Amino acid sequence: MKRGHRSVFEQQVEALGGQVVLPDDWETTAEVIRETGRKVLGVSSGRRKEDKETWWWNEEVQDSIQRKRLAKKKWDMDRTEENRQEYKELQRRVKREVSKAKQKAYDELYTRLDTREGEKDLYRLARQRDRDGKDVQQVRVIKDREGRVLTSEESVQRRWKEYFEELMNEENEREKRVEGVNSVEQKVDKVRKGEVRKALKRMKSGKAVGPDDIPVEVWTCLGEAAVEFLTSLFNRVLENLEKAYDRVPREELWYCMRKSGVAEKYVRVVQDMYERSRTVVRCAVGQTEEFKVEVGLHQGSALSPFLFAIVMDQLSEVRQESPWTMMFADDIVICSESREQVEEDLERWRFALERRGMKVSGSKTEYMCVNEREGSGTVRLQGEEVKKVQEFKYLGSTVQSNGECGKEVKKRVQAGWNGWRKVSGVLCDQKISARIKGKVYRTVVRAAMLYGLETVSLRKRQESELEVAELKMLRFSLGVTRLDRIRNEYIRGTAHVGRLGDKVREARLRWFGHVQRRES
Repeated sequence: MKRGHRSVFEQQVEALGGQVVLPDDWETTAEVIRETGRKVLGVSSGRRKEDKETWWWNEEVQDSIQRKRLAKKKWDMDRTEENRQEYKELQRRVKREVSKAKQKAYDELYTRLDTREGEKDLYRLARQRDRDGKDVQQVRVIKDREGRVLTSEESVQRRWKEYFEELMNEENEREKRVEGVNSVEQKVDKVRKGEVRKALKRMKSGKAVGPDDIPVEVWTCLGEAAVEFLTSLFNRVLENLEKAYDRVPREELWYCMRKSGVAEKYVRVVQDMYERSRTVVRCAVGQTEEFKVEVGLHQGSALSPFLFAIVMDQLSEVRQESPWTMMFADDIVICSESREQVEEDLERWRFALERRGMKVSGSKTEYMCVNEREGSGTVRLQGEEVKKVQEFKYLGSTVQSNGECGKEVKKRVQAGWNGWRKVSGVLCDQKISARIKGKVYRTVVRAAMLYGLETVSLRKRQESELEVAELKMLRFSLGVTRLDRIRNEYIRGTAHVGRLGDKVREARLRWFGHVQRRES
């Protein structure tokens, strides 16, 4: 939200609410905020604009275009030579004024980009030019179950609803819990203003709104008034929770939370969030009707990864210490010294997960032998042979069976080129200074190339491969070819970019420091 809008928004909230502080109840406050937002900011369609570029239009350009449109209508109604000449003259005048206004706007833009305040516009410009370079920016069709293409808005929305309603309400068979678990009744501290203030500060802007249609920027804009209101609201929620539930659809989650020692009041908070939960799908053609969600965790919720970790942590009968078992959310790596042991561990995991209503995906399960000496052998899951691979990607890094890292280096180079193409609209613009290009390159392209390389043992040849790719990108960005016979050191100095090999070693030492400081 821009500064001008912020001040007007605050004034309008006070005027509508009749007071400096927000109303006590949620419904009144939400309506005051929504009404103010409609007055100050307006209501958008929610669709991405794909029209021609008009951000630099000024009043003179808009007036000229309006006169040209009226002249065109006049000529369409009465095809006289006089009307035609009038329209053609206005058309030429509009082209001149558009060219002049566009040049002036871009001159101001490039001047602003060289300042610290204008650097944020740089990434916005890069994203805009990346979108403009794509043939298709938005797909508004979808296929039905039989593979037929649906084109009408109603049929597309209906298909999205059907798909997600089935996906989010299909429950696997599981073993019913016989044993109970004692709830932890303990005093829970009230939510403090400092906690709310800290949470608001950490929330990102520009995110999709929820069913209340209130973006996070509103709460940050309202400052202390929002902190006081939200603190009071959260504490009222904690105090007024229902004490019992007739039926809960996620018994396994409640069981694992209680077994982990979570206070019963927090368990009831989560239960209240999941009781009678409903959702919609926002797609390119609009928003679907509501449908209920009775299985699984909430999609996109900041709490869901934590709740999933609680459930997985209770798999104590199969979980081993690292490095024999490595877990990140639902990605699990099982390590062992023999195929037989891996097969046994995999079967134990399958049994434990299915008892809790989860499944091991057979199509996504793979196994790899590192420095394999014996020639034959397979790993089976429920009698089905598991796919054997020579490499696989885990948490963004490629692991090879021969212990090499050549494939990972090639993928890092490819990731760098992908990042470079996304910002090439800025990097290849000769009106933008080399210093700014270097900053964009370091934050977007090099970050993608260096991801995870601090844990990789690079050889000289592989380090050279990375540096060759980097220098190609820098030469493209600066408009220099090898025929110009400009030394690599000068290219790096112009773009303010250090040697990539040195950055890899810095990252490796930084990682070594993390390992040294960690708790044993």
